Amino acid sequence: MKQELALSILKSGKNVFLTGSAGTGKTYILNQYIKYLKERKVPVAVTASTGIASTHINGMTIHAWAGIGIKDSLTQAQLRTLKTKKYLAKKLDKVEVLIIDEISMLHQRQLALVDQVLKYFKMNQLPFGGIQVVFCGDFFQLPPIGNDDETSRSKFCFMSPEWVNAEPNICYLTQQYRQTNDELNSILNEIRSGRISEMRYVKLQESIGQNIKSEVAPTKLFTHNYDVDNINNTELKKINSKSKFFSAETKGNEKLLEGLKKSVLALESMELKIGAKVMFVRNIPEKGLVNGSLGEIVDFDNDENHPLVRLVDDRLVIASPEDWKIQDETGKVLAQFNQIPLRLAWAITIHKSQGMTLDAAEIDLSNTFEKGQGYVALSRLKKLENLKLLGINQMALQVDALAFKADRRFQELSVKADQESNVLELENAAQKFIKKCGGTTDEKEILKQKGKIKKKSKKESTYDQTYELVKLGRSISEIAEERGMVEGTIASHIIRLKKEYPEANLSSYRPKKSLLDLVEIAYKNRPKNEPLSTKTIYDELNGKVNYTDIKLALAFII
Repeated sequence: MKQELALSILKSGKNVFLTGSAGTGKTYILNQYIKYLKERKVPVAVTASTGIASTHINGMTIHAWAGIGIKDSLTQAQLRTLKTKKYLAKKLDKVEVLIIDEISMLHQRQLALVDQVLKYFKMNQLPFGGIQVVFCGDFFQLPPIGNDDETSRSKFCFMSPEWVNAEPNICYLTQQYRQTNDELNSILNEIRSGRISEMRYVKLQESIGQNIKSEVAPTKLFTHNYDVDNINNTELKKINSKSKFFSAETKGNEKLLEGLKKSVLALESMELKIGAKVMFVRNIPEKGLVNGSLGEIVDFDNDENHPLVRLVDDRLVIASPEDWKIQDETGKVLAQFNQIPLRLAWAITIHKSQGMTLDAAEIDLSNTFEKGQGYVALSRLKKLENLKLLGINQMALQVDALAFKADRRFQELSVKADQESNVLELENAAQKFIKKCGGTTDEKEILKQKGKIKKKSKKESTYDQTYELVKLGRSISEIAEERGMVEGTIASHIIRLKKEYPEANLSSYRPKKSLLDLVEIAYKNRPKNEPLSTKTIYDELNGKVNYTDIKLALAFII
């Protein structure tokens, strides 16, 4: 199906599964549709199954948006509690369109919870509370993480009752945009077909050990964590800055603790530095984080020296310690592991690379152990010349049998939808859908809205979201609560907003003169050859001023 028809079907208000091979423009079409809806004042929720993927569509994780976190089920009492959260109720009550990108990585159970939450908040028993749902992704990607005994059939969303009841129209995009080199595109298509020719296999092997001619440092992808850890530890040693060490706190039954330690991705003992590339290894919905969110340590914040991480979407988040627990049926804690939820991330596993587009990569497929890993890794690239293959085995070129069978059916349904679509009917349906959603079809109003959107930055950053609450006169604590962040992070936003919006009235956040003077003296006394660190100022003041106040003071000093 061509992109133009897929966009017309989306505009008609039908539920849609937007799919196609890597690089066919799925994210582009989503962004076009999102823009269209916003220009017509239709409330749209833009989400993805992972933090990495959500940055590509300027959205948030579906787990955070729906308030489901990492839960496997929700009781009526838990649903009632969710509805008491104002920031959650505000979003869910008004939403008319829900977009979920990288749907292949969302477990059936989590899709069922999204359906349950929307039905409850909308008080409507139609699928997903009667709103339009748009699933986007490619099921040739790796299946969602589940229990060891789960099969793809019990994990993939398209096998769930919620998917079937939603009756999504299949829009299978076929024109290739990402891979500018036909050779890589041909290799990927042959892997998708279930059989790779000798000629393509030889061409792929020519990438083994080749020198990459790219200005961008290649991202290193491996199948196993131990390879990733070796690379990351080497890179950490290259950073010439002070190390911070974090040891896990554990308690409970020793045998249960041993099992818990094996299942937790956070290390029992961890070394971190400013400048280290890191990845969150825990879903933290209140901070908009999932297992796999990437960033870089820019400081060590608050009294406990917890890492301050700048995420790839430019948000600043404090990595506070998290608890992993084993409980009995009464809720009693039998074993507990408490640690900073981070790992180093110069090198990452192929599983965590899903949703990324890489300019250059070094990939080791010699120890591939799961079907689909090779396809996922190779499809991250734009061209074969920027691949340095470190090794490959036969498993790397295989795909999941269920995904293969489903993909064939998706193609058939997409062809049928293509043949049966009537452009005039779709245009009429689009107008009716906008009105149903409470949007505008008035051309003058649409042009006016376009102008407003154009004036905003290309991406409404996390700072812009804070600024909207600042303009409403909210306090630091109120903004932190509404955005699901800590006060120190919001104070960091004030520093940025002071620079980006010099005309903004931020006087209500200005500390008293006595505090300003203290911080300014400490700021001027800091070592000139070191980057600005709130920890340095905190130590200089002997802990008399907390980190949030230090940041607020810096907003009016630097």
